[in-house]
Amino acid sequence: MKKHFFVLAAAFFSNQLPAQQDTTLLDEAIITANRYASRSSLTGKVITVISRAQLEQSGGKDLSQVLTEQAGLFIAGANSNPGKDKSIYLRGGYTTHTLITVDGIPVYDPSGIGANFDIRNLSLSQVERIEILKGSQSTLYGSDAINGVINIITKNAGQKEGTRTETGLSYGSFNSWRAQAGIQGKKNNTDYNAAYSYIHTRGINETESTGPVTDRDGYRQHSARASAGFRPVKGLLLRPFVSYSRIRGDIDQGAFTDELDYTYRQLSWQTGLRGEYQTGKHQFTLLYNYNAVERLYTDDSVKSRNGYDTWSEGRYKGSEHFADLFWVMKASPVFTLSGGADFRASASDQQYTSIGFFGPWITDYSRDSLRQQQYSVYAAANWNLPSGFSLEAGSRLNLHSEFGAHPVFSLNPSWLIRKKFKLYANLSSAYRTPSLYQLFSEYGNRDLNPETAVTAEAGLQYYAPGHQWNARVTGFNRQVKDIIFFFYNSSTFQSQYINQDKQHDYGLELELNRQLGKSGQVKFFYTWADGKITTVSNGKDSSYFNLLRRPRHAAGIQATVRAGKNWSFSSSLNWNGERKDAYYDNNSFSTVQVTLKAYALLNLYAEYRFSKFPLILFTDLRNITDTRFTEISGFRTAGIQAYGGFRYSF
Repeated sequence: MKKHFFVLAAAFFSNQLPAQQDTTLLDEAIITANRYASRSSLTGKVITVISRAQLEQSGGKDLSQVLTEQAGLFIAGANSNPGKDKSIYLRGGYTTHTLITVDGIPVYDPSGIGANFDIRNLSLSQVERIEILKGSQSTLYGSDAINGVINIITKNAGQKEGTRTETGLSYGSFNSWRAQAGIQGKKNNTDYNAAYSYIHTRGINETESTGPVTDRDGYRQHSARASAGFRPVKGLLLRPFVSYSRIRGDIDQGAFTDELDYTYRQLSWQTGLRGEYQTGKHQFTLLYNYNAVERLYTDDSVKSRNGYDTWSEGRYKGSEHFADLFWVMKASPVFTLSGGADFRASASDQQYTSIGFFGPWITDYSRDSLRQQQYSVYAAANWNLPSGFSLEAGSRLNLHSEFGAHPVFSLNPSWLIRKKFKLYANLSSAYRTPSLYQLFSEYGNRDLNPETAVTAEAGLQYYAPGHQWNARVTGFNRQVKDIIFFFYNSSTFQSQYINQDKQHDYGLELELNRQLGKSGQVKFFYTWADGKITTVSNGKDSSYFNLLRRPRHAAGIQATVRAGKNWSFSSSLNWNGERKDAYYDNNSFSTVQVTLKAYALLNLYAEYRFSKFPLILFTDLRNITDTRFTEISGFRTAGIQAYGGFRYSF
């Protein structure tokens, strides 16, 4: 497989034309690192930006497929059936340890066991750019930011007066349709943005089934987002927003277990307000978000294959209020002070009913018992000296309704030498609060402590003269304590969530960006991650490898190309090394350990822009070598795929 990868890499580079890049590699504007706009040269935090130009050249991809092609990110299920759940592994960490934010606002799913947000709810056509901030970031972002933060920044009207509309349509493999439409406008002190997208696909059979009859597991999604900006007085911006996603899909029972009539529905919507006020050296930002999720799983009795139930239905509702007041003061040209306070309240209703071999079974939990609250205060100081030395130091105190107070800190020095070399280091702590299910369900434990982590990272970034290329190498070491574990007592036959395990992950990331004149860019990355879990077994500590489904070694090459005035091309080659995995065998009633083979995926994209009117035709070819591979044991992945369509704006 390694030989296969390098042969493909050589072919990839030999066919590249000069690529296009419209921003400098040194002073790209970012907002996620400090929660206010700053230049990348002024922070030592490790951040990756996916621009709108890159997103537009994603063709038939969804958000998970774009993210899994980035350094240090692996999403299990990204190349499986569209309706398959997507598990985010950032730097080899747990899926619940990566925080998703939308326009800087943390989003969660209070109805889930882990409470992590489902990225399937976000449509790629409504995204302006993505900033991936690595390392522990709980000082500024609170719970779940142990591995890092993925900030999804949505489209807005911008500064240009007038009205603009855009539409798009594509069709491709597995009878897949994607449609989108949007309108943006600005007049005087008011702007607005609205967008809608639709996805429909027959999908593939989700599992590797050996049964005599199989089916395709389809997927359908409607999503919409709207916002408006008002500037009633000088320095004040008010931006209310609302977003909506409705998903319906077919799923299977689990590894190697097909199901012909198992469906799920998911309804998600958010609404809120972003307010900004600028006066002198001070800037205040008020964020409010209400998030509601409802999931319904139905397994009909007619064609049931799980061997236990003849009918089952689970309904899970969750809601959350989040409010945050953030303050920034530019005290001097070299010193910036920021801080704030936030509030988060979660509640959930959960019902599960089944009829089967063991008779009727009903569980019912209301929001009267499944609820929690937490408050936080936080502050950070930034020094950016003319010598190139920068330092950020900060702290947060979180107050939770169950486990009380928990503090975290961050320390981030960096030194930009002659605008060529940037040395940086980070030492920070982070936490994750237990979910409502882990605290209050039938397996819940009100005495749970938060999962806590300390992360150290250091690296060097080099900017070539003229900033035509740069390279970055980063090493990280992460220690996580009090990991929440589902414990089964064989003596009492009872189960409960407890704090037990310790996790130690470490690794290395190498990234190279190269501009080739004015016509494009080539990017390369290589990552290595390793780790172990230490657990208590029979009164003694024992350790084992913990990176299930996550590759120790991964690499990728991406390039964009502009040929003449009308043609653009892009291509990507991603390689993931061997991975360990485990699945439950319903026949032997035991867990089976397996090793998943390494694989490489080669994708090609081409578009043609008409000169006289704003129409773009595109084609997207994915996995063009028709590689057979496995992301999750017992579940299928897609082979070669082809998509084509258009985008039109006026």
